[in-house]
Amino acid sequence: MEIQRNRGVAFPLILLYALNVYLFYRANNYDIVYTVVLSLAVAPLYYLGYLLISYKGEGSRLYGWKNLVERLPAVRKSQRHVRFKEKFLWTAMVLIVYFVLSNIFIYGLDKADIIDVFASFRSIFAGQAGSIMDLGIGPIVTASIVMQLFVGAKIINIDLTKSEDKALYQGAQKLLVIIMILVEAIPQVFGYLPPDPAFISALNGAAPGYGLMLARIFIIFQLFMGSYLVFLMDEVVSKWGIGSGVSLFIAAGVSQALITGTLNWVPTTAGQALSIVNPPTGAIPKTFYLLHAFNSGQLFSGGLERIVFAQPNPLIALIGTIFIFFLVVWAQSVKVELPLAHERARGARGRYPIQLMYASNIPVILAAAVLANLAMWSLLFWTNPTLEKIPILGHSFLLGAYPSASLASQLNIQQTTPIGGLAWYLANPNGISNWLFPMLDPSVYQSQLLNHPPWEMGVHVLAYVAFMVGASVMFAKFWIETTNMNSEGVARQIQSSGMQIPGFRRDPRVLKRVLDKYIPAITVFSGAAVGFLAASADLIGTVGNASGTGVLLTVGIVIQLYQAMGKEQLTEMYPFMRDFFGGM
Repeated sequence: MEIQRNRGVAFPLILLYALNVYLFYRANNYDIVYTVVLSLAVAPLYYLGYLLISYKGEGSRLYGWKNLVERLPAVRKSQRHVRFKEKFLWTAMVLIVYFVLSNIFIYGLDKADIIDVFASFRSIFAGQAGSIMDLGIGPIVTASIVMQLFVGAKIINIDLTKSEDKALYQGAQKLLVIIMILVEAIPQVFGYLPPDPAFISALNGAAPGYGLMLARIFIIFQLFMGSYLVFLMDEVVSKWGIGSGVSLFIAAGVSQALITGTLNWVPTTAGQALSIVNPPTGAIPKTFYLLHAFNSGQLFSGGLERIVFAQPNPLIALIGTIFIFFLVVWAQSVKVELPLAHERARGARGRYPIQLMYASNIPVILAAAVLANLAMWSLLFWTNPTLEKIPILGHSFLLGAYPSASLASQLNIQQTTPIGGLAWYLANPNGISNWLFPMLDPSVYQSQLLNHPPWEMGVHVLAYVAFMVGASVMFAKFWIETTNMNSEGVARQIQSSGMQIPGFRRDPRVLKRVLDKYIPAITVFSGAAVGFLAASADLIGTVGNASGTGVLLTVGIVIQLYQAMGKEQLTEMYPFMRDFFGGM
């Protein structure tokens, strides 16, 4: 399809690109090879900018990308009804491939010097540090955040009720996923996923002086391929499987962490014999081992406190995990049901459930992704030799401060753990032993305060809870609008299924007015509730460093997966129900 364009905007973009190439040339000491590589790397961004700016047709400027996004690799949706057994098989196969890819490490990587910039969010972002799945679902979720914010703020003028606009939105999001993969992958190779010196030396033999550059490019390529495979697997599950691929990967990663943190019998310090100072890592083996190893005097003189509260995987974390599980199960069961009657089948009645968690767990995933990106970029601006020179953001204590290697060892924390600034205030509290006990007894738990006064720890907790609640409410509203779960979309769905609310005319406008009494309010409340539950779960703490948010998400995902399987089996028995469940 020919797209109307204003070709005149190409000239200033070409001049700007030429200036950029010259600056690269100066910055790299007039090295032609480095300049060519960097120039080729940024050229696609200028081309994408030209496609957007030059569009002069009707509708959103995103239509400037239309021809491009239609050519992107994608998983085609089935033109027939996919039976339940086939969907289950596709879902299981994708899950197996996910675990296999998570255990394939990046070739040419120096494994000894890996720094996991997503360490605090690893269970939520899925993947495995140092593997080709290192970025996990991060680029997918970040692209979704950007698109939702742009649409919600009307920066992108697009109507998601129109099939053509919705297809364009999804295509643009795919393109943005590719951009986000590169945005998150490229900084990783500058100190966080460093190339192996032996690999660099081998490449220097083939291209003298350019071994480091080639090694970094090769690592970025592997990260890109792994992340794009994650994106394609998400599409396979969404179109051929059950549920969502992103949700499946989160549940798989968190479940693995929970099982390991609960049942792992390997000593805390691997390679050394089991002892009182080196008990099993898992919460249950550790508890039984220490109960057997301590005598009654040792138990009542600090041993019991060590079993219940001492890291790793204290008993209180296991209790907290179980409590979070039942709390989320209860919250998922609370719902308001609207009575429905079938238009043609007299006497056929049903109910449309509006759950307390109406916006699902997506708002929390997006809120956690914002925090993960804040943690990553604040770390980069603090530690990267190039980025730390940028005015205002570079090495800014306000954005986030991080410990040196010696200070991290002294405080017994990782170098990726923030110790000040916005990144610290919004960091995951990760269990009562990390925030409540230091506030109650700062002299004993001084190391957990990270040189902050107890009252500031209280501010940190309040800031984290407030952010999770506020961000979840915002993303809940955006999510409901972009997925047609608002009053208007639900009214159309009910009408198209042949159902109506008894006592009201079968008119979508009437249905919308009835639903307006419930859906907008429950959307805000569900966003606030799921955000508060996630923050509360993080404050309680869990085993396996899964994070309370990860456990909350996993329980919700498993419940939704169970419900989706029930709907699939129902539509197998009663095909006419497929229209009501969205053409499954």
